[in-house]
Amino acid sequence: MLAITTARWPEVLPMSNRFRTLQQRLDSLVAKDSLRSLKRWPEEWAPPTETPGSGLINFGSNDYLGLASQRLGENAQQARGAGASPLVCGYTEPHQRLSRMLAAWEQTEAAVLLPSGYAACSGALATLPQANDLILSDQLNHASLIDGCRLSAATKMIYPHGQTAIVEDRLIRHRAEFDRVWIVTEGVFGMDGKLAPLAKLCDLADAHDAIMIVDEAHGTGVLGEDGSGACSHCAVKSRVPIRIGTLSKAIGAQGGFVVGPRVVIDYLINFCRPLIFSTAAPPGVIATAIASVQTIQQEPDRRARVRSLSSRVRQHLGISECSTQESEIPIIPIILGSNEQTLWAAAQALAEGLFIPAIRPPTVPAGTSRLRISLSSAHAEIEIDRLLRFLERLPQAMISG
Repeated sequence: MLAITTARWPEVLPMSNRFRTLQQRLDSLVAKDSLRSLKRWPEEWAPPTETPGSGLINFGSNDYLGLASQRLGENAQQARGAGASPLVCGYTEPHQRLSRMLAAWEQTEAAVLLPSGYAACSGALATLPQANDLILSDQLNHASLIDGCRLSAATKMIYPHGQTAIVEDRLIRHRAEFDRVWIVTEGVFGMDGKLAPLAKLCDLADAHDAIMIVDEAHGTGVLGEDGSGACSHCAVKSRVPIRIGTLSKAIGAQGGFVVGPRVVIDYLINFCRPLIFSTAAPPGVIATAIASVQTIQQEPDRRARVRSLSSRVRQHLGISECSTQESEIPIIPIILGSNEQTLWAAAQALAEGLFIPAIRPPTVPAGTSRLRISLSSAHAEIEIDRLLRFLERLPQAMISG
């Protein structure tokens, strides 16, 4: 146990004031008539085949060959790209609608879409923490979070995975040196199927005037009473002001998003380079995401089933160390240690008609190569039975709990 020293703290600011430097910079853009916002681009521009000059003619798109605007019958909207970045003319009615849905689902003031989950994580972390800020980042965070931290002007400190005592020690020793401190973690660690200690991290953030950022990539759609993710699952949703998610996992589409206070989202719209300089996700893909979010909200049996399957597989494998909260996570690693043994096991699974990916360093730490099982509500009981029979025959498997 680390020795904890006593230190004096600056007065804890209300949440609304924690982002005041962001608001000040946005205000400076307003003063210079430089503030940008997302304006929905109407769909009624004239395609090349129509009479020249009719409808709304788009001179802002990067659709150089006219392929995105080409109409292909009734499903044309599903077939075309967005044509430009969201700040030019790529922000369509489906993008606007999904942003509003996500903000309501996550119970935040606003949301913004990015072209991938990687862009959402790396962009948010590269943009929000500033010079004279401190980032405390979990050692096992996803590469997209790590890369964002590297790009940030803030000071970075990596804490050992899940070690809240060390987070507390870093806060006690260093909080007074920085304007803001950002605690960054995945909600569910995608290679381990384990939850971050979110409640304890929130306690530390509250006690030391730090800001939580949680990547919900593997929790969205699966965890929480409303399916919104690990923060809901752990009852800390209102205590984590900035959450990052993906549309490409449980939602089954493509893209990423950030939800949070309006000032944070406006700041990203104006300063987040992966958002500003990337073509928006295709409207058809966004329409798919909208339908998926509606399904998640209207059909809770889907997440109840995958969580039940997760508990069943873990129980069958004798994984008893995990908490009740973690037992429902549909990511189950089978840690075999060596690359050779892991590749052999994956090949054996494939020979039996089971694709279980072999995960090796640098994705996971050296010596922890593993099979990574991902469960789905679409898996039939007979398929789960086949998986369990295969795992029972696996020699000397060290099952991660």
